[in-house]
Amino acid sequence: MNRQPFRIRPRLLAAVFGLLAGVVAPAWAQIEIRFGHVGEPGSLFAASADEFAKRANTKLGAKAKVIVYGSSQLGGDKELLQKLKLGTVDMALPSTVMSSEADLFGVFEMPYLVKDREHMKRIEKELFWSRLEPEAEKKGLKVIAVWENGYRHITNNKRPINTPDDLKGIKLRVPEGKWRVKMFQAYGANPSPMKFSEVFTALQTGVMDGQENPFTQIYSAKFQEVQKYLSLTGHVYTPAYVTVGAKKWAALPADMRKILEDTARQTQAYVYERAAKDDEDLLVKIKAAGVQVNTPNKDAFIAASKPVYEEFAREVPGSKEVIDRAIALGK
Repeated sequence: MNRQPFRIRPRLLAAVFGLLAGVVAPAWAQIEIRFGHVGEPGSLFAASADEFAKRANTKLGAKAKVIVYGSSQLGGDKELLQKLKLGTVDMALPSTVMSSEADLFGVFEMPYLVKDREHMKRIEKELFWSRLEPEAEKKGLKVIAVWENGYRHITNNKRPINTPDDLKGIKLRVPEGKWRVKMFQAYGANPSPMKFSEVFTALQTGVMDGQENPFTQIYSAKFQEVQKYLSLTGHVYTPAYVTVGAKKWAALPADMRKILEDTARQTQAYVYERAAKDDEDLLVKIKAAGVQVNTPNKDAFIAASKPVYEEFAREVPGSKEVIDRAIALGK
């Protein structure tokens, strides 16, 4: 009897190789580290995250690759924090929104607290890592480095803002953090939290009269195209926090965690240098776009800020001690 030669059908062969590939792939597949932020191209957030990724990827080699997703591609600030906790995003760069996660982060929402970047460095060294960062860990998050969002100024389409009285009745977009809302309520404005990605359209259509942000966010988001006035209030300095989800972070190899953390902290010098340059260059560009710029009476704003400090001290345990120490570090 003639036997037929044994043949493996092409579909079966493909299936076998597919299964083998599925078994073998994890042993050599490069880990993708997804880093999301809300900054637009050209912003300080974008420049900072891209610089970090370039440096980290050089050190990580074939082990892993940091891939940056800007422009809210992976979600707004609140969504990114939730995704960090769930492990669907690996890294993010929140700023104001952290005060909604951990109350003590509201320290950086207090008006005119941080004098300059040297003052911020002292606050970071003496207070941030010992008092604030552990509060983030209680919420399932971990901050591995402190970068910057910057000094915030007010833009609007109604009038120049010289004193808090000029804000009365102005519909002002603010970030998703309750203390910024309370601050502008104390100043007499009508503040509304809104995702950063929605702000341009809100200003363009008149849903909002104005907003407040550092120059880098104002210019990169093209707010100068839809705003008439820029008032140099400098009312809040906002740090930005290189943040990871605590559970996902703990699951990464120790050597990889060290590379990412060390690189994130080393990138701070680049961030501060770039931010200082932006403060000078971008104001010139915003003026050139036709925006009317004025210098407000900061003493009037400082006086109007007192109730916000008092409420924060009453509401958030341990905050008065942190604020008093932060102020002392600026003297």
